[in-house]
Amino acid sequence: MSSLETPLHRVRGLGASHSGTGHFWRQRVTALALVPLGLWFAFSVLGLVGANEVVALQYLAHPWNAILMAAFVLTLLYHMSLGLQVVVDDYVHGTASKIFLLLLIRFVALATASTSLFALIRISS
Repeated sequence: MSSLETPLHRVRGLGASHSGTGHFWRQRVTALALVPLGLWFAFSVLGLVGANEVVALQYLAHPWNAILMAAFVLTLLYHMSLGLQVVVDDYVHGTASKIFLLLLIRFVALATASTSLFALIRISS
């Protein structure tokens, strides 16, 4: 039976996970977002060198700093999980191992994100 799909429709999104183009762009966009966020984080850390814990907590209690830190952590964790997914897809060949590792990556990323956000909320309130 012949398909009614156009050749372009059949070709779109037919990678190993059927979402190669979207994955590529999400990874590039998060990398681009990490440039200014990473610069902000680096300057923040350098500005807090030699400061005690109270000063660092006061710095993160400021709303803009808490928002930027949350954005940095969430973007970094999402970018990390996208990158690790590519590594697992490329180098792990067993189906059970691949599924386990992909679930583990997502669990660790979600657990770290929720713990970080909880800590930032506690600090800023």
